[in-house]
Amino acid sequence: MNKKKLAILRNEVAEDHLDWVNACKEMSQIVDYQIIDITLEDWMEQITSQSFDGLLALPSGWTTPFKTLYDERLYILHTILGYPIFPSMEEIQIYENKKYLSYWLKANKVPHPRTWVFYHEKEALQFLKTATLPLVAKMSIGGGGNGVQILKTRGAVRHYILKTFSGHGTTQSVGPKWRNKGFFKRVIHKLRHLQELKNKFIQYQHLRSEVQKDFVLFQEFIPHTFEWRAVRIGDSFFAHKKLIKGEKASGSLLKGYENPPLELMDFLKAVTDKRGFLSQAVDMFEPEKGQYLVNEMQCIFGQSDPYQMLVDGTPGRYRNIQGKWVFEPGDFNRNASFLLRLEYFLEILSKNESPVPA
Repeated sequence: MNKKKLAILRNEVAEDHLDWVNACKEMSQIVDYQIIDITLEDWMEQITSQSFDGLLALPSGWTTPFKTLYDERLYILHTILGYPIFPSMEEIQIYENKKYLSYWLKANKVPHPRTWVFYHEKEALQFLKTATLPLVAKMSIGGGGNGVQILKTRGAVRHYILKTFSGHGTTQSVGPKWRNKGFFKRVIHKLRHLQELKNKFIQYQHLRSEVQKDFVLFQEFIPHTFEWRAVRIGDSFFAHKKLIKGEKASGSLLKGYENPPLELMDFLKAVTDKRGFLSQAVDMFEPEKGQYLVNEMQCIFGQSDPYQMLVDGTPGRYRNIQGKWVFEPGDFNRNASFLLRLEYFLEILSKNESPVPA
């Protein structure tokens, strides 16, 4: 394989791109890289003035303005200027855009909880008269359970609607998650790494600035004790359980690593095959055994453990070989799975293929 030159497109978050950097360093024999800050005014000149074989993306997930900036500029680079990117443009468009994801799921006939998006206060209040409670209210952007509220009474839903459309808007509840697993260990780590602590406070400041006041998004409440986190990167498949804490599984950091059913892998493959998605975490409810409903989809996602799946206590991955699921033990999720992403993107580039389906 000829050595490839890649641009890492950093976003507004100071150290978000370092997982891509570490992956490129690990493959330095076949990869050269340069970091490009896509949020700067001369972003296009920085890229077009050089010869890059592909772009490594890390879309923004903090605030709508920077999410819009990243999507718009990446669309120009990929769709108009023709640069191969990873993850794909379509995966990035649905990332941290829950209202757009709801349209995508419906259009692609992917089973999911019923979802309603209202841009008119009157229409939302009319819906409330006959809505089944509780309702899950979500902000369109925000991970880890931020911006998600479970509204159990019509009064609570009405207050949420009026507050959103009044001009005050809906905001995220952010701050240290001291109830989550490993909280004190993370605090000690950040006290020893003051730049990380500073970056965390900057993150909270950005998240608190996000206000949603033009629309409301409601999702039907699915009773659950866990969500499946099912992951596809290239031809590697993984799954584990995100266990509920309080009323949410997102952001709890509590995991269950029993053997995932192969029917779950079939469903994950079918969903991601629809549009050629090759870097995707699909969070699903299982209200009845073998019935899966997609709750969230993210092309970039967190990883608090060194693996994404255990089968009989062994880390590894599933691959679909000639229609059969084959388990391969191994350490496939190093560096938060970014090394696996990079390996697969390099395979694509070596074949002169685009990671986006034609």
